[in-house]
Amino acid sequence: MIKRVGGAVLTGYFSLALVATLGLKAYWHDYKSKPVQPIEFPHVKHVQVVGLKCTDCHQYVDKGKHAGIPPMSKCMSCHESAATDRPGVQKLTKYWKNEAPIPWSKVHNLPPFVYFSHKRHVKFFQTNRGIQPNDLCKECHGQVKEMTTVRQVRSLTMGWCVSCHRQNGASVDCYTCHK
Repeated sequence: MIKRVGGAVLTGYFSLALVATLGLKAYWHDYKSKPVQPIEFPHVKHVQVVGLKCTDCHQYVDKGKHAGIPPMSKCMSCHESAATDRPGVQKLTKYWKNEAPIPWSKVHNLPPFVYFSHKRHVKFFQTNRGIQPNDLCKECHGQVKEMTTVRQVRSLTMGWCVSCHRQNGASVDCYTCHK
């Protein structure tokens, strides 16, 4: 009788561990995987070779809720003549000539009940820590300057955000983020 109970407990334990492992793997893959984008955008080349900064393209990061995606005119100001033989630039040019928006896939998604403002975070870190926007981005977005395809590298869960708020002396009042 004791052997049967012990065997059942052991089987239950390993079954639960397997389910938990598979669930964590699915969760990890969901936010770690790279989204499929209509055009490959090599941040490595634009940041490390050309010398662009985050704020050169994401011009609203310190002005509004969203950092923004640059207008195609900004891209085409260089790519009307630069790297025109590359497939990604050819796709970009096709969108430009057809006056069609590029259907980018959003990478960093928060639930609709969460209010997040890039401006508020940038201003906080500039004022309280002396960290400039181009140096701050990596805290939430990872080393984008080394990515060919941007992917989410932080969980952006409530626990992760609250930990950051506590570490930096920011409010953890519910209404700070939940509107």
